[in-house]
Amino acid sequence: MALSTFSVRMDETLKKQFDSLCSDFGMSASTAFNVFAKTVVRERKIPFEIVSPKLETPTRESGYSAFRSLRRAAKDSGVQDWSLEEINNEIKAARLDKEAGL
Repeated sequence: MALSTFSVRMDETLKKQFDSLCSDFGMSASTAFNVFAKTVVRERKIPFEIVSPKLETPTRESGYSAFRSLRRAAKDSGVQDWSLEEINNEIKAARLDKEAGL
């Protein structure tokens, strides 16, 4: 049986963790990938479930909760009693900082 090389790019820390775990199993990373590939071919599917985290649908209560949290933060930081003019000045300053790359 002819062998070929298969390269995989991954985060260095993940590679070290994977190599260490494979060693604990008594195999190399190459052997682990071969086990994975053989299982995929034999079962014609990925041998574990791949799912996307469910996105939370915003509710009225989650909106109120976020608003209450923002009000607490404003009170704690001393900006709860700002006038509309002070708020607009702060927004303008933030925009100028962004334009200046700060």
